[in-house]
Amino acid sequence: MIDRQTIDRIMDAANIVDVVSDFVSLRKRGTSYKGLCPFHDDTTPSFSVSPAKGVYKCFACGKAGNVVNFIMEHEQLTYPDALRWLAKKYHIEIEERELTDEERKQQSERESMLIVNEWAADYFHDILLNDRDGQAIGLQYFRQRGFRDDIIERFKLGFCLNRRDAMAQEAKRKGYKKEFLVKTGLCYEAGENTEKGATVVDRFRGRVIFPWIGVGGKIIAFGGRLLDSRTKGVAQKYVNSPDSDIYHKDHELYGIFQAKKQIVKEDRVYMVEGYTDVISMHQCGIENVVANSGTALSIHQIKLLRRFTQNITLLYDGDEAGIHAAMRGTDMLLAEGMNIKVLLLPDQEDPDSFARKHTAADFKQYIEEHQTDFMQFKTDVMLKGVSDPIKRSEAISSIVKSISVIKDPIIRATYIKDCSQRIGIAEQTLITQMNRFIRDERNRPQTNLPETEAQNQQDNSQQQEAAQENVQRATAADIHFDRTNKEKILSETIEKLIVQSIVRYGEETIFHNVETEDGQLVNLNVIEYISLDLGADNLQLSVPLYNKILQEAVAHARDDDFKAETFFLHHPDMEISQLATTLSIDDYTLTDSMKVVHDEESLRNQVRHLILDFRMYHVEMKLRQMRQQLSAAINSTDDIMKLMQQIHELQERRNIYAKNLGNNIIT
Repeated sequence: MIDRQTIDRIMDAANIVDVVSDFVSLRKRGTSYKGLCPFHDDTTPSFSVSPAKGVYKCFACGKAGNVVNFIMEHEQLTYPDALRWLAKKYHIEIEERELTDEERKQQSERESMLIVNEWAADYFHDILLNDRDGQAIGLQYFRQRGFRDDIIERFKLGFCLNRRDAMAQEAKRKGYKKEFLVKTGLCYEAGENTEKGATVVDRFRGRVIFPWIGVGGKIIAFGGRLLDSRTKGVAQKYVNSPDSDIYHKDHELYGIFQAKKQIVKEDRVYMVEGYTDVISMHQCGIENVVANSGTALSIHQIKLLRRFTQNITLLYDGDEAGIHAAMRGTDMLLAEGMNIKVLLLPDQEDPDSFARKHTAADFKQYIEEHQTDFMQFKTDVMLKGVSDPIKRSEAISSIVKSISVIKDPIIRATYIKDCSQRIGIAEQTLITQMNRFIRDERNRPQTNLPETEAQNQQDNSQQQEAAQENVQRATAADIHFDRTNKEKILSETIEKLIVQSIVRYGEETIFHNVETEDGQLVNLNVIEYISLDLGADNLQLSVPLYNKILQEAVAHARDDDFKAETFFLHHPDMEISQLATTLSIDDYTLTDSMKVVHDEESLRNQVRHLILDFRMYHVEMKLRQMRQQLSAAINSTDDIMKLMQQIHELQERRNIYAKNLGNNIIT
């Protein structure tokens, strides 16, 4: 367990802008920071970070919380593990007791897999540096490629011994379960042992190891490469971890963790194909580089990159394979609003070899001088030497189709104009073709709907008929249900505003010299007034989370230096801190002249008005119940008289509330 004092140290040290910037590209806007939300498919910056309050909120998807909540949500960690993540970032030591066997069993499978991967990465790295075979084979290989010690350390490169189960046996000795060695893909089952079941074999035996570090710094997978002397005639030079609960290859990019800060700083990312391309460019001094490991870019990878930048340069070999690689996935990049440049390196060169021969300044200068706009690149590649009218027409259609996926109409128009001038075809002709592609895409049926168009029309017709019947069959019960829902929404809205007052202004005094039952004079803050007023009639908030906040606020209302907003924003309960964040941040940013300043009198009036609204709602609900009971008590004179008296009393109370609220009194 982590003690409260250590938690407080972590919370004091953690800078939410600093932490969020590890995952999201933020831009300062007034007193806050804005960026693309990492929790949904965000196309406009709707994610806001407030350094003053230490919270974040997305005004599109509603995600909100403090710095710990962000790490929990983004990295899928538990509350204690999120604290450990922050403690590690800010070099805060945590002393904890060792977990019991029962507690180990309760850890989630995902966490267990990440723990196993972390151990495996350390094991492979240690073998590389300290084992005789690791030094002679693995380290020698990296030395031949010119990798420095600091680069080997930065990427945590390693080596797996060329023995059937050396790593698996060591993992078992350290207490790691075979189940997770298999689920992470570090091992696979092979053969049956009648006494012990299936045996496990090291997947990466005899290979140098490239750990995949996720955007949050966790080891999520591994890549293993056979050494040069063994690759001749081998189909699988590289072997990667299989997909698992913690790793999906089409979601990840190699080098993203090491590159993300520099990507944000330079507002550009370089895309290469392989591990060694990334590593050599880092060693050269170019750090904003990632690799998709030879596979076509996926929409998940593009969205990951777009958190940090919209500018991408594709860096590939200048051969046929490099050209093909540059063409793959580009329409998806354009559709996601990425600005694409392409650079094909000289013959017989790849980013790895080119980086080893040049300084960072020389490499960057070469990129600036030779990279081309993607449309120019595609036009040059597809139309170079093509004279056949049909093939030329197909090539032009392909170029226009790429332009059609761009969402920004101004950028589309710019590309169309440039394309028209470049290939000598009337701009209007290209626009007509582009619009056809756009219409076809919009009208294209969903691929996951196997029904024919006729079947869809029939289904729609049946649904319309059923809907008409449902409308005709609407009953008083339906109307009652709708009214009840509206009343429930109204009640929860009032309660939410009450809790917002507690969070924002809970410790502020609004009544002075209030006499208690024992004759003492006390001051009441917002929390105490709300609690006493509701408690006088045993009223409770209907939403359990709201009640929990009120109870905790009352318990701490008299604590020294208690500030409700800070207390609830940094609350260990994720639900509470997220709600507090939502309540503490306004949905709109107002200018200073438009902001409402809460003095003591206006705050007192606001809170009293909310409590009266709450009481009015409860009286109305009680009156409705009484009238229903009165309708059912037609055979009992005593019950009728008693109910009528209660109804009269409630009406009088309601009229008092209405008068205090400034409403007309209802008789």
